[in-house]
Amino acid sequence: MRMKLIYPKWPKLRHQPEFHLPPHGPICFAAAVPRDIELTFVDEHVQPLEIAADVDLAAISVMLTCQMPRAWEIADRYRALGVPVIFGGIGTMLHHEETMQHADAVYLGEVEGRFEEVLNDFRAGRLKPLYDHFHDHPSMDKIGPARRDILDRPRYNFRGVQMVDLIHASRGCRFNCFPCCAQFLGGRKFRYRDVDAVAEEISKIDNNRLFFVDNSLAQDDEWEKALFKAIAPLKKKWISHPIKDDDEILDLAAEAGCWYVYQAIVDTSDYMRKRVKRMKERGIGVEGTIILGCDDHDEDYTRRLIDFLLEIELDLAEFTIMTPFPHTPVRADMERDGRILHNDWIRYTGDNVVFKPAKMSVEKLEELNEWAWEEFYRDQTKEVRMAKLYLDVLAKERADGTYKRIRPARNRGWQTPTSAT
Repeated sequence: MRMKLIYPKWPKLRHQPEFHLPPHGPICFAAAVPRDIELTFVDEHVQPLEIAADVDLAAISVMLTCQMPRAWEIADRYRALGVPVIFGGIGTMLHHEETMQHADAVYLGEVEGRFEEVLNDFRAGRLKPLYDHFHDHPSMDKIGPARRDILDRPRYNFRGVQMVDLIHASRGCRFNCFPCCAQFLGGRKFRYRDVDAVAEEISKIDNNRLFFVDNSLAQDDEWEKALFKAIAPLKKKWISHPIKDDDEILDLAAEAGCWYVYQAIVDTSDYMRKRVKRMKERGIGVEGTIILGCDDHDEDYTRRLIDFLLEIELDLAEFTIMTPFPHTPVRADMERDGRILHNDWIRYTGDNVVFKPAKMSVEKLEELNEWAWEEFYRDQTKEVRMAKLYLDVLAKERADGTYKRIRPARNRGWQTPTSAT
């Protein structure tokens, strides 16, 4: 049986240097596909997609809302050729009713231990339109190593520097942040993997630089400490979303190779100032993730916020406009108040205003977003700041003997065969 796994392209943030990380959802899904399936993978960000009736099943993995229009287009073209299409992934879960109009089957939820059912139905000619495992989470011990062998790895580099590989050590999130749909997707219960299993997977990744894509590692203190202790001997350099602002945990994170952290900057408080300072004192870089256009933001506050970001000397900043994604608390509020401007999903990128702001006009918020990027990067460009972070990690790698020179990208065409031999 031949199956093609496709990761559709989406529009990037206008002000962000264009680089591409190897996707995580598809390689986690691929780990659940039996090895007797002839699996090929195409990431449209780095490979051209040839749509032809040369496979038995097309599987489309979608992460983002703005990815959905392209995913539906691909699906429609395959189905016109008589090739059945199945959808899965985070984006599919957020848009499953719309997606069912473009799919032969839609899979909701986590796939470990369950995809054999889908394949059996497909072989028997009784593929169901919906496989709903949305709130039926598999045991965490069923999560095995992701199938990174399906990636054409050398293509994921930025100006000759190898990009990070992605890994996750947990699922679910006990927090309920108003702009986030994580609680809808993975549940409010924090579910963590065995730290030894995570360390074992990391030890086999042929890349010294990693990105923990967990919603937040700061959800269980003892587990977080155990994780950092387990991975420290591997001498990897890694990025993550927030870690706990605790002396012992911060020290362990630095010792375990924490390179930099994506830290949401939600206000201009002394708490935020100290939190950033405490990470930087330990040699941990900080990239601020800043949402503009929240209901308590006016023009004056936004300008003071940028001044604050420069004062605390963030290494990088990523500005996004508040975006009411489906199944987030903020969208429910805005729908109730009639503030959603449209559902043109390809514009739900984080740099378009798709709602009515509370304390400024649409035009003013768009103007402030442009100004924020320009002002923060006025003295040093995004590329220079990013280069400094990479020079820092290269120096650390050379110091501990883990530096590896990147292999040049190969012209291997669009397919990466992964069938068992």
